[in-house]
Amino acid sequence: MALLEVSGLTTHFHTRNGVVRAVDGVSFTVDRGETLGIVGESGSGKSVTCYSLLRLIPEPPGRIEGGTALFDGQDLLQMTPAQLRGVRGKRISMIFQDPMTSLNPYLRISTQLVEALQSHSDIDDRTAMNKAIAALEEVGIPEASRRVRSYPHEFSGGMRQRVMIAMALITDPDLLIADEPTTALDVTVQAQILEIIRERQEKLGTAVILVTHDLGVVAGTCDKVNVMYAGRIMESGTTEQVFYEARHPYTRALQKTIPSLQKKGQKLFTIPGLPPDLARPITGCAFYPRCPYPKLTGPDADTPLLRDLGNGHCYADCHSCDSSAPIESVLPQELKTDDLAPAGSAAV
Repeated sequence: MALLEVSGLTTHFHTRNGVVRAVDGVSFTVDRGETLGIVGESGSGKSVTCYSLLRLIPEPPGRIEGGTALFDGQDLLQMTPAQLRGVRGKRISMIFQDPMTSLNPYLRISTQLVEALQSHSDIDDRTAMNKAIAALEEVGIPEASRRVRSYPHEFSGGMRQRVMIAMALITDPDLLIADEPTTALDVTVQAQILEIIRERQEKLGTAVILVTHDLGVVAGTCDKVNVMYAGRIMESGTTEQVFYEARHPYTRALQKTIPSLQKKGQKLFTIPGLPPDLARPITGCAFYPRCPYPKLTGPDADTPLLRDLGNGHCYADCHSCDSSAPIESVLPQELKTDDLAPAGSAAV
């Protein structure tokens, strides 16, 4: 049985401008020790999906409209507040996207790290402090025994990010949700942090949900990938399937945006058009206005269903466009390059 099994997750925000359908029927599974990458443009619903799992959506205006999220057989979406407190921070930890606002500026780093431990276990102050220092050392904080007593404003943005990572890992969670965990870190430290997470997986069997814009990180660290657009999954499968056998034009266009694949002196590629307004109902394929395939019908067709290609590889099969043609023959001229398909090379 999968550690986490999400089915039909739907989260809406009820605003003055209408109902924003941030997550619209998302389903996926995560096994123990597995890393699932969630990628897509900003506003595609990646972070809201993760916040919904831990019931961190502000209510109002947010509301989880439907779906299930079975974690070790228990539905996270139906748990009482007391049950959730026993899961959040202990069995499921989260690295938040913005370290500048995720730490309490009035409390020392030691207080915030020790609190995460003592809230979920009967541990004395000295042992908790030693574990806090060890956690900071693990993520590369210099002079951790001294810096642990500092306040967040005494740390740089990158060091605050490392503190957040230490706080998430200190309780040895079964599932780690990492929302852009290496945003504020340089490439060297980024590699160190990803290696720490990988070692935790090998040692403890920790499952990881990695939300990121960096397709290179996804290619090098994830076992499975979900490609999201407009609150829906456009394509999912193993990393090899999504990077080398991509079927959805949005997935292929995302691959083309990897800067390292651009020829020297060539203008960097951006996907034409803009994502849809999620406050307005989307009929048919959400990617229809930006899709390079020849149009067969108007945009008011049925919402594309995920087509199973076998071995867990699925993509949103839109019947409004002629997807039978090779992608190279219908993409805009600037996309017609030999390095489009093997984008997994970005792992380095």
